[in-house]
Amino acid sequence: MNIDLDKLMESGAKVVDSAKKTASGLARQGKRQADLLAAQSKLARSQRQLGILVYNLARSGEENPLLVKKYIAAIAAIEAEIEDLKGESSCVCESTVTCENTQKATYVYEAPQTKTCPQCGAEVEEDAVFCSGCGAQL
Repeated sequence: MNIDLDKLMESGAKVVDSAKKTASGLARQGKRQADLLAAQSKLARSQRQLGILVYNLARSGEENPLLVKKYIAAIAAIEAEIEDLKGESSCVCESTVTCENTQKATYVYEAPQTKTCPQCGAEVEEDAVFCSGCGAQL
């Protein structure tokens, strides 16, 4: 029984390299998923803050369309960030040119539960305190 140590070492090095690339890819994928969850949480907070603002303005009989537009623009930016995070490649290998990994990982995005505002009929998140459409307290 003759063992070729060079081939054995080469094979072991390939396995280690492959495992290292996969672990690195999984770490990037995990970070991307964490970033997505953080952005979704930030979006929900911003929408609630906008609802509170609209409600308080309406309650006091005041108007501040510039501030409302600022909140809406901030929310749109967060939504764009979420779409970018969702659209990123989910391949766990390190190489972007050639990928030996034929099965790509997929993200399972669970949309927040929604309910309808009794005042204006807009869809709002299940845990929303104020309507993001009209600012009514839910």
